[in-house]
Amino acid sequence: MEKRKRKLQAHLLIFLIVFINLSLCRDVPAVFIFGDSVFDAGNNRVSKNCSVQADFPPYGSAFFHHPTGRFTNGRTVADFISQFIGIGMQQPFLEAQMAVMNDSRKGYPSNGINFATAGSGVLPGTNKDLVFLIHGMSQGVTSIQEQLRQFQTLVDQKEINKSTVERSLFFLESGSNDIFNYFLPFDPPTLDPDAYVQAMIKEVSNIIDQIYNAGARRIAVFSLGPVGCVPARALLPGAPINRCYGKMNVMVKKYNKALENLVNDIPTRHTGANAVYGAVYDTVQHFRAIPTRYGFSDVSSACCGDGPLGGQLQCGKEGYKICQNPEGYLFWDYFHPTQHTYKLISKALWGGKQSRIRPINLKTLANLTQNFLA
Repeated sequence: MEKRKRKLQAHLLIFLIVFINLSLCRDVPAVFIFGDSVFDAGNNRVSKNCSVQADFPPYGSAFFHHPTGRFTNGRTVADFISQFIGIGMQQPFLEAQMAVMNDSRKGYPSNGINFATAGSGVLPGTNKDLVFLIHGMSQGVTSIQEQLRQFQTLVDQKEINKSTVERSLFFLESGSNDIFNYFLPFDPPTLDPDAYVQAMIKEVSNIIDQIYNAGARRIAVFSLGPVGCVPARALLPGAPINRCYGKMNVMVKKYNKALENLVNDIPTRHTGANAVYGAVYDTVQHFRAIPTRYGFSDVSSACCGDGPLGGQLQCGKEGYKICQNPEGYLFWDYFHPTQHTYKLISKALWGGKQSRIRPINLKTLANLTQNFLA
C-alpha cells in the first residue's frame, strides 16, 4: 500500500512539473521575426522575381521533406524557439498576405509572422541589385527597413492586436550580408571598416526604436555568427581556405560588441522594454573548438555544394555534391548552418547561461509577466 502511494505521489509530481513547464510560456502568444536568410522561412520563395532562393531540393530534406524556402535542410532557430514556447512555426509574411488577399484565410496568423528575407542586410543598399522592378513595383530582396514597414502597416490597420504585440517576442538578426559584401572585389566600399560598422549600428538602433514604438516590449537581438568561417569565403580572392578569414571576423566582432552595447541600453532608452543579446558568435566558436562533443565531424566545409570547402556552388545547383551525414556538419550550404547546428544554438539561447545569452535567456524573457513589462 505504501509503495503504491509513493508511486502515485511520484506520478503526481511528474504531472505537476510537466504542467508547470507547459504553462510557463502561456503569456507569449506570438513571435515576430525580422532578418535575413538565417530566419527566412519562405518569403523569397513567394517573391519569384528574387534571385536569392532555396526553393529546390535538397533544401528542407531533413524535417519538412520538401523545400520550404528555408536556407537549411530543416528548421531554423525561430522554428525551434517557437516549439519550445509551445506555438506553431511562423508563416512567411508574403505567404500570409497572399492568402488574405485571395480570401483563403480571413486574417493574419495569431502566432506571429516571419518577415525575414534572404539577402537583406541592415544597410538599405545591401544587395539592392537583387531587387527588380516589375510593373513599377519593387520585388525581390526585402530590406529590413521594408520588413518593419510591412509590420507597422499591419499594426496600423489593426490586423495585429496591440495587446498581442506587447506580449509577443521580437527576434532581430541581420548584418552578415553587409559584412560579407564589404569584401567582394567588384564593389569596393567607400567607408573604412570602423565607419562601416558604425553605419550598420546606426541602422540597427533605428530599427529597434521602430520596433519599440510599434509596441514591442520583449526584444531579442542576436549577434552575427563567425561570418569569416563560412565556406563561401572560398569565393573571395585572397581569403584563406585552411582557416577562417581573420579580417572579416574582426569586423564581425566589432559589430557584435557595438550591438551588445546597444541592446544593453534598450531598457534605459525605452520604458518597459526588456531586451536580450544572443551571443551566437561565441556559441558557434565553442562548437568549432570541441566539435565531437556536439556531434560534429566537420566544422569547416559545407555538407552540400562543390569546390573548395563546398563553398563555390550553392547547394542544389547543377553539379552539387551532398554529404552522407548532414547531422555531422556545422554548415549545410556555403553560407548557412545545418538543422543540427540551429537546434544546438536554439537550446543555448532558450535555456543557456550568460555566456550564451544575456542578461537573461529566452525562456526567462518569455516567462516575464505583464507586471515586468509595464
